[in-house]
Amino acid sequence: MAVNLKKMAADRELLAGGHRSCAGCSAPAILRQALHVAGPDTVVGFATGCMEVTTTIYPFSSWRVPYIHCAFENAAATLSGVEAAYRALKRRGRIPEDKKINFIAFGGDGGTYDIGFQSLSGAMERGHNMVYICYDNNAYMNTGIQRSSATPRGAATNTSPSGRVIHGKEQPRKDLTACMVAHNIPYVAQASVSRHTDFMRKVERALEIDGPAFINILQPCHRGWRCKTEDSIELARVAVECRWWPLLEVDHGRWKINYKPKQVVPVNDWFKLQGRFTRLLADGNEEILAWHQEQVEKKWADLLAKESASAAGPDS
Repeated sequence: MAVNLKKMAADRELLAGGHRSCAGCSAPAILRQALHVAGPDTVVGFATGCMEVTTTIYPFSSWRVPYIHCAFENAAATLSGVEAAYRALKRRGRIPEDKKINFIAFGGDGGTYDIGFQSLSGAMERGHNMVYICYDNNAYMNTGIQRSSATPRGAATNTSPSGRVIHGKEQPRKDLTACMVAHNIPYVAQASVSRHTDFMRKVERALEIDGPAFINILQPCHRGWRCKTEDSIELARVAVECRWWPLLEVDHGRWKINYKPKQVVPVNDWFKLQGRFTRLLADGNEEILAWHQEQVEKKWADLLAKESASAAGPDS
């Protein structure tokens, strides 16, 4: 897909301005970009979270497509029911056979990695023709910056504070992208808000596919990551350059790395830009920092091996 920025500028925005997200928040850009690809014939399901709260303050709404707000834990279940109803209405002739409607569920990492994981897993396993997009900001940001299973080891949150004894979250983060690959669904991808053309192409591919698709997109939160409001996109960019957040897709079992940095930067360069890692960067925490770099190297080597095996074909 070739993204035409002039056409995007001329298109009617399907997420209206005037919402109340934080200054510098990159999540609205994710929603806008996805809707530019999907178009007006789209039904959106949204879990409780930052973007639900800031775009649907009663009696107003920023959404110019059919929109369903559901509980924190069941965005995937709710939208899978809508998609099933759509298919039933088509069978009964209530909706024209050639009428194509896109179904997209959105959720943050709290409502996706944790509370909503059961309903997400069920919707993917049942094979509903829908796309689930997780905007991953590494914590429960909407309710006060509590740790989630997406929070990196060593990151400080209000429920995993960093001090002299405990240095932030003690556990490694969950690899939700790998969990979705393990569901054997047709399409899984990782994207970054810093690379909009890559993300929009992945949304387009996800919508083309007959069956469930999942996209995990990194979305820095300046409040939780303790950085400048204007640095959201830069933080997302450096996360890709240090390979902490690789851009990849698994299309019907075929692995592909979408971007390979020419000049790899250490993961510490990314940590230094964020106040949530201040304690981790102090003397005495070299073991945790070395662990992070080792994990990045190990996972990158694993991705290269999977990509190579996919390119070689099933008989390799």
